[in-house]
Amino acid sequence: MKYVYAALLLHSSAQPVTEENVKKVITAAGSQVEEAQVKALVAALSEVNIDEALKSASAMAAPVAAPATPTEAKKEDKKPAEEEKKKEEEALAGLGALFG
Repeated sequence: MKYVYAALLLHSSAQPVTEENVKKVITAAGSQVEEAQVKALVAALSEVNIDEALKSASAMAAPVAAPATPTEAKKEDKKPAEEEKKKEEEALAGLGALFG
């Protein structure tokens, strides 16, 4: 994450996101630089419009519509709980496959 934060910091201060600049930011923060991480980040961001990515991310985090009325909420409470339980079970089953 520190590499992504470094890229965002560079972008917000209108500096190019280059390997050299990312290394400087990471070093200034007191962390050790991993060359592979820096190269991967710069390569991944080379074709990304960071402004557009930030706009789309903030649009996805926009607040949801006003809460439902109490009678609607009671009806809806049962369904999400069951769906959530199902999702949790599926996730746990998927994790089980990782550990044999």
